[in-house]
Amino acid sequence: MSKVANSPEHKLRALFDLQVIDSMIDKIRIIRGELPLEVQDLEDEVAGLDTRISNFQAEMDKIDEDIADKKNTIQDALGLIKKYEEKQSNVRNNREYDSLNKELEFQGLEIQLCEKKIREFEYQKEQKQEVMNTSVERLKERQADLDSKKAELSEIVEETKREEEILLKMSESFGTEIDDRLLTAYKRIRGAAKNGMAVVPIDREASAGSFIKIPPQKQLDVAARKKIIVDEHSGRILVDQVLAQEEREKIEALIKKELKGK
Repeated sequence: MSKVANSPEHKLRALFDLQVIDSMIDKIRIIRGELPLEVQDLEDEVAGLDTRISNFQAEMDKIDEDIADKKNTIQDALGLIKKYEEKQSNVRNNREYDSLNKELEFQGLEIQLCEKKIREFEYQKEQKQEVMNTSVERLKERQADLDSKKAELSEIVEETKREEEILLKMSESFGTEIDDRLLTAYKRIRGAAKNGMAVVPIDREASAGSFIKIPPQKQLDVAARKKIIVDEHSGRILVDQVLAQEEREKIEALIKKELKGK
C-alpha cells in the first residue's frame, strides 16, 4: 500500500476504503453468525425429540411387561381353576366344597381384574403410540431441516472463508494508510455504532441511516473534501456520494481481482 495519507481528501478516501472493507467483513460474519444459532437450535430440538421418543418407547416397553405379567397371572388362575374343579369332583363334605367354590370365585375375579387391567394398559399404550408417532414425524422433519442448515452453513463457511481472509488482510493493509490518531477515532466511532458504520456518505441531505438534515453549507464543505467533517448528530465521519461511489467501485474491483488470483 502507499504511504500514510496526508491530504484531507486522501484521508477521507482511505477512511472510506477501510469502512467498505470492514463492512464487508461484518456482513460475512453476520450471515455466518445467524446460521450457527439456527443449527444449534435445531440440534437442541432434535435431541429433545430423541429423548422424548426414547422415553415413550421405554414407557410402552414397561406397559408390554405389565400386560405380559397380567396374562401370566390369568394363565396361573386358569390352572388353579382347573385344579379346584377336579378337586370338587372328589370332595368329602360341604365344607370342603364351599372352600373350593370360594377359591374358584376368587380366581374368576382375579381373571376379570387382570383382563380389565390389560384393557387399560392397551389403551394407555395406544395413546402413547399416537403421541410418539407424531413426535417421530416431527423428528424426521426437524432432522431434515437440520441437515439442510448444516449443509448451507458448511457451504457458506467454505465460500466466505477465502473472501474473509482476503478482506482481513486488506483491512490491515488499508489501515496503514491512516495515521494512528485518525485510525483510533475511526475504531472508536465504529465500535459505538450498532451497524459498525463510522464513515458514511451524505444521502438525501442527511448522513446515511439518519433522517436529520445536514445544513447546506456543511454539505458543500463535505463535497469540497478540504477537511474531516463529523456529523454532530450521529457522530460519524461524512463523505460525499461521488467519493463514496468511486471508492466502493475501487474496493469491489480489488476484491474481485484478489479472489480470481487465489
